[in-house]
This record gives sequence, C-alpha cells and structure tokens, in this order.
Amino acid sequence: MFIQTETTPNPATLKFLPGRSVLGEGVLDLRSAEDADLSPLAQRLFDVRGVSAVMLGSDFVTVTKADSEWPQLKPAILGAIMEHFMSGAPVLSEGVKPEVGDGEEFFDAKDGEIVATIKELLETRVRPAVANDGGDITFRGFEDGVVFLNMKGSCSGCPSSTATLKNGIENLLKHFVPEVAEVRAV
Repeated sequence: MFIQTETTPNPATLKFLPGRSVLGEGVLDLRSAEDADLSPLAQRLFDVRGVSAVMLGSDFVTVTKADSEWPQLKPAILGAIMEHFMSGAPVLSEGVKPEVGDGEEFFDAKDGEIVATIKELLETRVRPAVANDGGDITFRGFEDGVVFLNMKGSCSGCPSSTATLKNGIENLLKHFVPEVAEVRAV
C-alpha cells in the first residue's frame, strides 16, 4: 500500500491519501482523542503522540499536530493508516454516519433563491479546492447579507484561512451574488 502525503496551507496539518476510499461521502472532523471512539482509524491516529486532530474525508485523512515535528510524526502516522487499512477494520464505528451537512441552517425563507445560488457556488467552486488542501467548508446560514460558513480540517485554525475566506470566497460570492455583503466563519 502506497500512501501519498500533501502539505496544506496550514503548517500544522498534513493530508494523507491512502489511494482508496476513506468515507466515500461526507466528512468526520474529530478535534480531540475523546471523539475518536467514532472511528477505529481515528483511534489509531490519536494513539500517535502529538496528534491533536483528525479529519476523515472522501478519499483522504487530514492530521493536525500539536507541537511535535513532522519528521518524527509522519512515519508513525503513515504506519497507523497502513495498519488500519491492511487489517480490514472499518473506518467508522458501527452506527456512526459521516457529516454530510452541519445540521441546522438558518436563513429567511424569502432568501431561498439566494441561498440556493450560494450553496451551488460553494459545492462546485469552493469545496473541491478546499478539499484539495485537506479541509472542508460548509454553508451554515445567511442573514442581513452575511454568509456564515463552517471550516473544518486543515482550514480550521489555518493562518491563511482568514485570507481565503475574505479574499477568495467572499469575493467569489459577491461577484455572483450581489446580495452578499460579507462572509464569516462560525
């Protein structure tokens, strides 16, 4: 099994590509070892000293480190991912479903058409680019011209996420949806 790694804009996060489906659809963003019981793969990864967060995506695993160094962590993480897939164990614990959305969205019904356009732009233009960097971004709400987005994986806590949000996503949405005045992370 050959696992590729890719850097992300967040220096504390690496993206691991095992060359096979991880979740297929949706994401599972685990911010602490206490959440790891949702996934046997995440449990193995959190057992590696220095791992502070794990996000499972369609065909990738994003790992965020605490204060350790990648040259020491990377071999242990690669080994944990390889061992997991070679064992045939499931990625998710029984009964656990990946997050396909973020639950409750908020927006006024009169803004339904605007929200549909925003979601379509996020799905087709933003999420694929963010996934390439080992993260995910989902729509949460729209109110008074402000779009609220949830950032996960390498995007969460990334030093360049504010620039991406303001200069990239906000400009894109303002261009196509004049009703958008601002974009904020929640």
